Order: sequence, then C-alpha cells, then structure tokens
Amino acid sequence: MNEWLDDIARLGAEGDYCVIVTVAGVRGSAPREPGAKMIVTARATIGTVGGGQLEYQCTRIAIDQLLQNGSDAKQRLSRRFPLGTNCGQCCGGVVDILFERVALCAGGWLTELGKLHDERCPVVLITPIDCSSGPQLVTGLRYLTCGERSEVPGPIVAAARQMLVDRGSATSLDGFLLEPVVPTSFNIAVFGAGHVGAATVDVLSKLECRIRWIDSRRNIFPASLPRNVTAVESGNPAGEVAAMPRGSFYLVITHSHPLDFEICGQVLHRGDSAYCGLIGSAAKRRRFERNLRKQGMPDDLFDQLTCPIGVAGISSKKPADIAIAVSAELLRIRDAAAAANRGNARVPESWDANVHVL
Repeated sequence: MNEWLDDIARLGAEGDYCVIVTVAGVRGSAPREPGAKMIVTARATIGTVGGGQLEYQCTRIAIDQLLQNGSDAKQRLSRRFPLGTNCGQCCGGVVDILFERVALCAGGWLTELGKLHDERCPVVLITPIDCSSGPQLVTGLRYLTCGERSEVPGPIVAAARQMLVDRGSATSLDGFLLEPVVPTSFNIAVFGAGHVGAATVDVLSKLECRIRWIDSRRNIFPASLPRNVTAVESGNPAGEVAAMPRGSFYLVITHSHPLDFEICGQVLHRGDSAYCGLIGSAAKRRRFERNLRKQGMPDDLFDQLTCPIGVAGISSKKPADIAIAVSAELLRIRDAAAAANRGNARVPESWDANVHVL
C-alpha cells in the first residue's frame, strides 16, 4: 500500500496542498481496511477509501479543509462514520477516518518518510487517532519526531518494530494508527516484450511490486514505463536471471522456444524462485523436461516449473485474458507465502531495543 507515496511525489512538483484521507479503524464490515488512503487535491482525487456515500462525504470534508486559510485552518481532523445509519451503505460497520492537510512541497514527516522510502528503509508511520499531533516515524533503530515533540508510548513503539519483523498490515492500537511502509518484496522478472508480455506488464505494474522487463530485441519497449518497471534490453536475457533477488517470480514468455528453454534452465538451477512460469501447453512442458533431464537436471527441480500458466478455468488465449489469469496466479502464490512467513517471523537479535529520539 505504498503507491500513495509515489502519488504524493508526483503531485509535489505542483507545489500545492492536498488532504490525505486515511482509514484509521474499522469495526464490523467495511469496504476498505485500515491504512487505505485517498488523496484529495483542488483538481482531483487519487485512490479510494471505499467508494459510495462514505467516499463522497470524505471528499466533501477534505475539500472544505483545502479551502480553509490562515491560522484557523484545521490541519488534522478525525471523523467516525456509521456506514448504515450515516452513509446508507449495507456494510453496516463503523469506520474512523483521518484527514490531514499537507503542503506538497513542505518538510516534516511527509518529506522524511519519502526519503526513507526512497532509501528502501522499512518504517512504521504512527498517527494519533485523536489528531492531537502529527504522524511520527519508527524504524528498526530510530524514532523520528519529525518536528513535533509528541511522545509515543514505549509499547506502541515496540509494537511498530514488531510489525516490521512480522511484515504486518496497518492496524489501530490504543488510540494510534500504525502503518508499515515497507519496500515491496514482490519482485517479478518478465522475459519477453511481445503482445502477452506487454499485456502482463500492464496488469502487474498496477500492483505494489517491482518488475524487471527483459527482451533481446532492439527498440521493443514502450517509450514510457510505469514507475515500478525497469526495461532491460539485453543480448543475453538468460544472464539476467542472476540479477534477481532471492524469492523472485519469473515469467518466461519470449518469442523463442530455445530462449525460453535457456531462461527456464537458469531459473530452475538457481533453486530459489517463488514461481517460474513458462507460457505454453502441457506438451511444451514435457518437451522441456525431457531436454533438461538430458542435461542432467534432477527431477525434483521440475516441480518448480509452472506450465501452462494462469489460474485454472480461463481458456482464452487473448493477451489481456492471459495477463489477468497469470497475475491472479502470482497474487495467490504471493499471499500464501506471506501468510506462511508471518507465522515463522523472529525478531533479529541485532536490533537495539532502545528508542533514540533524533
């Protein structure tokens, strides 16, 4: 859920104000989870806190906040919305919403958070739900007051640090909203920039992930790419397998079967992929397995290879349909792995238990 920081960075060039609207707490059924954000400017809204009447009312409050000037302008607001009685939404739960008016080009917590995010430093944003002060930042070793002297209780700081270890989701705790801002570990290599490759990158780029898009052909990539996509024009695409972090997802959908075979061999020999998907039929998989076996690859490594790719039940061969089916498969595997990892998390012994106020 870090894409809002990219939106803020993009809007910052305009030097204007915006209101960051955040779901701070949920009781019962609600359309979005704690930490969901919407950015409201004088010209647009970006993101969503759940749609419908809730979002309409939140947008109205944010616009009123934007229009305020002078010393009476309220920089922070907190509102509670009973979705049934107040908003006429059938969810029936209760949602707490925070509104923070910020200058896009100003310093403070937003600038400091942006720096940490750019440095790929995991951090937890801690915000008092009663709006008594602004957000504070906690990393593995530091507690940053960001220009406002606001004491965050020690147990809340400890919970924030544990959240970094567990890679937990945003939650409210004892009157504070804790939001992890952690660099994504969802790393994807897409080999092939043809019709299916382009459609797949288009879908995946809308997720919180990092994509390395590789092809050997010249001038094959679009002129502009999403912020989270890096295009690599390489004379040796299979060699790019070594550039990916451990636990990466690989999609092999090039224009050449021999090249597909070479790339798959490199991925399987590494033995540390979260997913290795090869476009094609079951017959293609059998042929690849025979040839890999001839090269001496152990049979147990074949279990890492997925071919055909995509969630079951989608038979269309249209590029857009394949892209959606494959993206759904990657999301399913990613979430299953994340759930398993949370159960095995441990606090690193090197972490300092002391809180340092900068």
